[in-house]
Amino acid sequence: MISRRDFLQVGMAASALYGGSGFGNWARLAAQQALTQDDLLAFETFGNVSLIHVTDIHAQLKPVYFREPSVNIGVGENKGEVPHVTGADFRRLYGIEDGSPSHYALSSGDFSALAKGYGRVGGLDRVATVINSIRADRPDALLLDGGDTWHGSYTCHQTAGQDMVNVMNALRPDAMTFHWEFTLGSDRVAEIVESLPFAALGQNIFDAEWDEPAELFKPYKMFERGGTKIAVIGQAFPYMPIANPGWMFPEYSFGIRDENMAAMVDEVRAAGAECVVVLSHNGFDVDKKMAGIVPGIDVILSGHTHDALPEPVVVGDTIILPSGSNGKFVTRLDLDIRDGRMMGYRSKLIPVFSDVIEPDAGITSLIAEQRAPYEAEMSEVIGKTDSLLYRRGNFNGSWDDLICDALLSERDAEIALSPGVRWGPSLIPGQEITREDIWNVTSMSYGKAYRSEMTGEFLKVILEDVADNIFNPDPYYQQGGDMVRTGGLGYSIDVSKPQGERISNMTLLSTGEAIDPQRAYVVSGWASVNEDTEGPQIWDVVESHIRKLGTVVVGPNNSVEVTGI
Repeated sequence: MISRRDFLQVGMAASALYGGSGFGNWARLAAQQALTQDDLLAFETFGNVSLIHVTDIHAQLKPVYFREPSVNIGVGENKGEVPHVTGADFRRLYGIEDGSPSHYALSSGDFSALAKGYGRVGGLDRVATVINSIRADRPDALLLDGGDTWHGSYTCHQTAGQDMVNVMNALRPDAMTFHWEFTLGSDRVAEIVESLPFAALGQNIFDAEWDEPAELFKPYKMFERGGTKIAVIGQAFPYMPIANPGWMFPEYSFGIRDENMAAMVDEVRAAGAECVVVLSHNGFDVDKKMAGIVPGIDVILSGHTHDALPEPVVVGDTIILPSGSNGKFVTRLDLDIRDGRMMGYRSKLIPVFSDVIEPDAGITSLIAEQRAPYEAEMSEVIGKTDSLLYRRGNFNGSWDDLICDALLSERDAEIALSPGVRWGPSLIPGQEITREDIWNVTSMSYGKAYRSEMTGEFLKVILEDVADNIFNPDPYYQQGGDMVRTGGLGYSIDVSKPQGERISNMTLLSTGEAIDPQRAYVVSGWASVNEDTEGPQIWDVVESHIRKLGTVVVGPNNSVEVTGI
């Protein structure tokens, strides 16, 4: 393989053609009116191989608003490293001008105002246009889907993922890997996978009983593109039975399995692979660590943590590219592969501005067909928001604050817990809230809202466990979500402390009293991984709460004090 020094020089020289932000000239255009589809799709073809990457679509067929996080704390070796740089610091790092299209696409600042100017993002009919443009330039480009595709919307829930399967099949991917798909249940996953016209990959998906690779999911697939033999190795989400209900897919075990990954790299190299691509749902920090452990990987296409970076990160000889979420971005990566060696690359993270990119008529029609049976129910207006509703952030988001308020009110609880999931579009002030909007941030196959009693001691255990999943300095012990959201409960967290010592000053907000470790508190939450959970569905709880409010106003949340950053 090319040396790291030469590799970096070649790659950065290629990136320089697109400017410091990695987007090209369009990144410095001052106003949406000057932005065109040609600007967004412009790319100087490079080398002999093209990869197209989409990931974490979360069943968003239509254009949405999606605000990037303002807080994304890195720990250990990743402290202060991308993607753990946000806001103005992120813009300075990449030379992004305030108010520019790339400011809106990649940063949280002034989001509501910029959203009104630049409009929605995503929509799979627009994504199709981007893909078709790349294929017109490079007909044999590989389209790779990083997973979290068959989950996250009203229609996806009602059809058990079939709406997304139908539309994604029309986009003609070459391979995909998996995460939330497994929460459809192993029978349904098997039914879909057996019908897919492309490769379903996961070198780390094993038969739980025999501890052998699962037959349904191949570890890799070999392709020949641009006169080059390319191996695409799948890496599914490693922590499935921990982060999601294992009883839904008892046949399978997961894990990072980097030793098996190394064996797969050796196997495909021995079979003649001149380029090794890992299609990953590890999360970005985990991918960085794996790149430093497993030799011989040329490219990691990264998913799960929803990060969007305008330039690749290079670890050794491996380039790592994340492509955001919710259909907001498409990545194009061109590679120059000669004599079995990576000689250089050129990449572009393409933001899918829905008002700029012309939708593909055939995919628009197909999307309408999937949605038609449910349109009346989905489009019913439940209320209105005067606040920006968003989810992303390590400790809270206004959508989650609203969900916690609903749990406290509708379930007559003292404390509310809401999972720190990262999926779900945003709403800007003045928007109506439809039933579809509520489902976009609550839809899952285990969404019952429980009501139970928990001691103060047990609540601390929960907070400590989740905190370690996020802030353990070893990325292999991180699961990639955000901190559990709390309603009615305040606390302090020192992210630099070891497990069991991060959480302090737990307070019952309704009284200002310190949480008593021995006292039982009435707690309501949702998304429990326990099979016997009882209660109403979370989307019904939130809908009832919003109907009563009429107009939603979510104030600042100062209930969590963060130190050790």
